[in-house]
Amino acid sequence: MKDSIVPPNTAWSLALGLLVSAAACGTDTGNNPGGGSAGATTSGGTSSVGGGATVAGASSTSAGASGTSTMGGGGASSQSGSAGSGGMGGLVAGAGSDSGGKAGSGGSTIGGQSTGGNAGAGAGSGGTAGSGGASPATCPAQALTPGDSDRTLMAGGNSRSYTLHVPPGYDGKKAVPLILDFHGLGGDGKGERSGSPYPAQTDADGVVMAFPSGLAGPSGGAWNVGPCCVKNTDDVAFAKALVTEIEKSACIDPKRVYAVGFSMGGGMSHYLACHAADVFAAVAPAAFDLLKENVDDCKPPRPISVISFRSTGDSVVSYNGGASSVVQGMPLTFLGAKATFEKWSQINQCTGAASAEDANGCATYAGCPGGVEVTLCTKQGGSHEPGNAKVGWPALKKHTLP
Repeated sequence: MKDSIVPPNTAWSLALGLLVSAAACGTDTGNNPGGGSAGATTSGGTSSVGGGATVAGASSTSAGASGTSTMGGGGASSQSGSAGSGGMGGLVAGAGSDSGGKAGSGGSTIGGQSTGGNAGAGAGSGGTAGSGGASPATCPAQALTPGDSDRTLMAGGNSRSYTLHVPPGYDGKKAVPLILDFHGLGGDGKGERSGSPYPAQTDADGVVMAFPSGLAGPSGGAWNVGPCCVKNTDDVAFAKALVTEIEKSACIDPKRVYAVGFSMGGGMSHYLACHAADVFAAVAPAAFDLLKENVDDCKPPRPISVISFRSTGDSVVSYNGGASSVVQGMPLTFLGAKATFEKWSQINQCTGAASAEDANGCATYAGCPGGVEVTLCTKQGGSHEPGNAKVGWPALKKHTLP
């Protein structure tokens, strides 16, 4: 199968594949309804992480997350002329279940006070996950060594791989932010680590980063983001499980967990904002928009900050949106950069008008509940390319989970 748009060089063919999916993170396989990571049992007021909540006394929660299918096409990100790894994007009809879903019950309990859910003796009750906020960080006794390491995690019945980046100067004594950075179709975590613009901007702030690899699709690593691309996989559950896993070995502030990504990975970031706002404080997708095919399912449990990076010269994901013929046999309709910007302002119940574009081409809705912001940064001309991390990281780190 050949895509109808094939750039003449490797970097473009990677970008082409990256294009075809809308962000999801998780790893439940099949239509298993319990794909989310279970909340841990806690005693004596100890905090837990992983989809559930904690209550003082003895309680347990389980997080059930179901997945979504995803569509794809592409390669790892490239920048400054260097191509990511990957190939042409194809598509596989997604057979996953509904995305994200509802995770555990209850809220977090700190110092005898409960946030969302009832503290005290007995089990906490509560609504959807995230309504209670994140549990306080607990620093592991042994600090991770700075540097990169390749790791695996069992999730949804699959062994999932990721590259963990621990910045220079990390000593494990204080809680630091965590960023998950998602590759495009045809890529993998190692390729995204090599091409991502974020570590150069986040290392100084001690940010730990993870670069997960999608399961194999028709053109390499892919993500399940709604309309296609990896069957029987809940990548929302995988993303949540990965956060929980990293919190076991690194001193992570659970209120400062973020998602970024390029092209299909940008679609994953959008999808996590829609379906995992209980875990991720803010997202920064690049070179991707919301999709008409599944935008009605975007119902985050709380307003979430989104900063999008788009280029008017993007020939893979048109800045103006519209139907895409890149993935044959699978209709995809991008809302377009500005329509996605407006849609996120509606989803987040922002009021007032957006600001004028600043020197970086960024316009922002700031009149959103809880200090949330929705931003679109437009690059005139340009191509199908990663976002500006020099703008993205300062925008992300202003926001924390409530």
